[in-house]
Amino acid sequence: MKPDLAYLSAFLAVARAGGFRDGARESGISASRLSDSVRRLEAQLGVRLFNRTTRSVALTEVGQGLFERLSPALSEMNAALDVVNHYRDQPAGLLRLNVSVSAARLVLPAIIPPFLAAYPDIRLEVETQESLVDVFAAGCDAGIRYEERLEQDVIALPIGPRRQGYALGASTAYLDRFGRPEHPGDLLRHSCLRTRFAGRAPQAWEFERDGEVLFIDPPARLTVQAGGGVDLLVDAAISGAGIIGLFESWLRPHFTSGVLEPLLEPWWLQFSGPFLYYSGRRLVPAPLRAFINFVKALPQD
Repeated sequence: MKPDLAYLSAFLAVARAGGFRDGARESGISASRLSDSVRRLEAQLGVRLFNRTTRSVALTEVGQGLFERLSPALSEMNAALDVVNHYRDQPAGLLRLNVSVSAARLVLPAIIPPFLAAYPDIRLEVETQESLVDVFAAGCDAGIRYEERLEQDVIALPIGPRRQGYALGASTAYLDRFGRPEHPGDLLRHSCLRTRFAGRAPQAWEFERDGEVLFIDPPARLTVQAGGGVDLLVDAAISGAGIIGLFESWLRPHFTSGVLEPLLEPWWLQFSGPFLYYSGRRLVPAPLRAFINFVKALPQD
């Protein structure tokens, strides 16, 4: 007997959310109905897909294997069905984006509100994640990352400002106490506030001026994981804990207000802006096609 498609969809909802309650909230299906569907699927397959306790729900080994194969397959099926939206006056359906925290903070605020206003029948889900992840296997339609972190074999489209910068700053109180660096090498004698990606050491700070490139690995007074911990880093810099290195757009409001002073500005590294990327090996669902066309029509700076 072939498993019912509704049972498979219920299994994916629970697996992605990590539980029946969260799965119900995200899918719009009651937790009891999800639980019943998963039990029926397990009975049809003759295997246990989840280990359940009173506190947690976790995939079994066979459940994990089914999830990894089934998730992209059902995503393809949903994309194929979504082709129908091309024949409607207004594209409709769900668009799921996986983006870096910096893109969510610095790029999307100027894009998402007018996009949603232009396409009222499209529902948007944005997942923020800094670590490298197969966004398509995770059930997302597209991702937004910087060039060096793009996945292989994808179609990439520029989105947001095409030139961005990496800035340094510190509070006046800190600088009055410990001095203002005049050269990147001076940072080795300062307390610095740094980010790192999960499971990795902090990357050296890169500087460039008149063709000269320097990599400086200053001592870290405070290190946070890129993404969710950045606001803590900014607050620490404002309170006088040390020198922070971060996206210029992130720090610019604090430079303008005067709570932070820009440092070594002639040495700030410039780099290309982020890209919207999606798979060229699958049908492009109507909501994603609408978003792609919307981004293409935006003025490039």
